[in-house]
Amino acid sequence: MATESADVVVVGMGPGGEEVAGRLAEAGLDVVGIEARLLGGECPYWGCVPSKMMIRAANLLAEGRRIPGMAGSSSVSPDWAPVARRIRDGATDSWDDKVAVERFVGKGGRFVRGHGRLIGPAAVTVDGTTFEASRAVVLATGSAPAVPSIPGLETVAYWTNHEVIETEQVPASLVVLGGGAVGVELGQVLARFGCVVTVVEGAERLLPMEEPEASEIVARALAADGVSVRAGVHAAAIESRGGEVVVRLDDGTEAVGERLLVATGRSVDLAAIGADAIGIETTARGLPVDGRMRVAPGVWAVGDVTGKGAFTHVAMYQAGITVRDILGQELTEADYTALPRVTFTDPEVGSVGLSEKAAADAGLSVHTATAPLPASARGWIHKAGNDGLIKLVADSERGVLVGATSVGPVGGEVPGLLVLAVHARVPVAELRTMIYA
Repeated sequence: MATESADVVVVGMGPGGEEVAGRLAEAGLDVVGIEARLLGGECPYWGCVPSKMMIRAANLLAEGRRIPGMAGSSSVSPDWAPVARRIRDGATDSWDDKVAVERFVGKGGRFVRGHGRLIGPAAVTVDGTTFEASRAVVLATGSAPAVPSIPGLETVAYWTNHEVIETEQVPASLVVLGGGAVGVELGQVLARFGCVVTVVEGAERLLPMEEPEASEIVARALAADGVSVRAGVHAAAIESRGGEVVVRLDDGTEAVGERLLVATGRSVDLAAIGADAIGIETTARGLPVDGRMRVAPGVWAVGDVTGKGAFTHVAMYQAGITVRDILGQELTEADYTALPRVTFTDPEVGSVGLSEKAAADAGLSVHTATAPLPASARGWIHKAGNDGLIKLVADSERGVLVGATSVGPVGGEVPGLLVLAVHARVPVAELRTMIYA
């Protein structure tokens, strides 16, 4: 086995890993970046960018259909071909990371294609070569679609978010397992392109991590797009019948579609990266990190693998802290109090901090306020597709906001000020003194 030395070894070159590796290389360190798939990770090839391009296209169709009664007449004919072409040729270079690799190497980094695995706190092995790091090992191996154990699932050619992003054709019908963000976003997109969609969610409502009011609004929006929602039921077995996928549910009914999309969350594989080599239980849900993103002496971690939120913006936030810590620069330790998230349905769901239930479960003195969007001037003017609300959650004892949810046509943009208010613990009394446009 060959051995090479480096200052820093980064295992996993998704958004967070690429940011860490690139910035440290630009700082003059000898950095080895290791990635088994595509440099750049999930976000530019199957996540953030291509999925939002699909959503943009679907929302254009919906807006076109809203013209009657407001601005004239319209006739909309969906065509998936330009969407698939734009994703394939414009966003992902046909799922080729040549440009990204060149960008990293141009900063002075060394790129290695392969599966990196820890064999000690300062050593990573890849395809017969061991890289020994003198300053740091950074683990940024991300997550993968979590596939549930359902009898018969292995007998059908199911989709994950990868296959649906790469599809060249919209199926006639689709069953979606999972009513979280990925399931409802992609389900609504395909429904607007003419697919008959059924969403199956084991919890009692869609988007179970969000406020119940948000779930109700999204359920109404999906119903308006022709999506059938089956909440509070689980898949008991799956089989192929007559060229279709049949999902037998535990209430005795069935959901049938030409395709099956499994959108039941994400999982990390700590065994695959050799977490036991640094004393971490490989059955853990994520690598335990402190406020400086340290896992063990000489080892840092960023992104999904930390279990702090499977969002690109979390990975980038953690990457900045990691870079400063490795370089010995002054830093502020990680604080997830005001973690924002957006579900890009139409209407969008933007939220930050604690829900009403989470705040109550934390023992806070909870006070809430809700304003329905259609009752506002902006909502009334918008008219079509204006279902939504803004809900604030306060700790009345401290007099500060601890959470907020915004549902509406641009619901993901609205919480910016609310994120600041939660993060900086701005008193509600102070917020009342401000001038708002």
